[in-house]
Amino acid sequence: PSSGATARIPWRPALSFSSSPFVTILHFLYKIMAVHGPFVKIHPVVLASIVDSYERRNEGASRVIGTLLGTADKHSVEVTNCFSVPHNESEDEVAVDMEFAKNMYELHKKVSPSEVIIGWYATGYDITEHSVLIHEYYSREAPNPIHMTVDTALQSNKMNIRAYVSSQMGVPGKTVGVMFTPLTIKYIYYDTERIGVDLLQRTRASPSRTNGLTTDLAQVASAAGHVQEMLSTMLSYIEDVLSGKVMADNSVGRYLMDLVNKVPKITAEDFESMLNSNINDLLMVTYLANLTQAQIALNEKLVVL
Repeated sequence: PSSGATARIPWRPALSFSSSPFVTILHFLYKIMAVHGPFVKIHPVVLASIVDSYERRNEGASRVIGTLLGTADKHSVEVTNCFSVPHNESEDEVAVDMEFAKNMYELHKKVSPSEVIIGWYATGYDITEHSVLIHEYYSREAPNPIHMTVDTALQSNKMNIRAYVSSQMGVPGKTVGVMFTPLTIKYIYYDTERIGVDLLQRTRASPSRTNGLTTDLAQVASAAGHVQEMLSTMLSYIEDVLSGKVMADNSVGRYLMDLVNKVPKITAEDFESMLNSNINDLLMVTYLANLTQAQIALNEKLVVL
């Protein structure tokens, strides 16, 4: 980052997690405390953006940081977008390009006004002294921001993703420590994101780790087969419960009741008529679109002649 757009934050031991005299107690509390606080809902596009930023990091950089965007209410925090922020770290200080972060946020607001700053992320497994200082900056940008870590180095043979919220801890008038409390993470997605996630999942079975997009008809056939498979599993479970082979689960029964109640009451003849009508409408729209495309192509050739 250029010196004109960079804010340098000196290292202050009073705000350091590891230098606090309560570090032993904090580590102990971290191991035994129950996860509480709001749920953090993360969309797949956020994780893909973080991994892409890590792969494109500057030479010699050990990690990347960035701003998390989304929405928050009393019960949950939903992370829907993010962007990386240039920074430099050394043993004595950390330099963050705050001007870049503000400009990027202003541009994002023009596209998605509902998305606000809800915290920040960093690649890596642990929370460092510099993380405390960066978190202090984001505390001025958002009320009670979250901090998310993404283990892009796969230290435990998987990408551990954790979310934290900070709180001050210490004796009044003495050295103050910062405790990061873990939060519960849930992964959610929009229907459009599900298509990309399913495509990435299919690449795991491919030796070349590549896979092309399927046709619309193939996607419909795959979705229908998946629904049929789930219905078969559901019917098998119901038959096992009725025969006494499996103990009934009340929570599963409630889900099944909700599923049955959502099915519209319609006769087979009415459903077939409605389906055929929709198919005819779709074929008519497709025919008109192809006819229009052919007319435009023909007109272009006549203009050239």
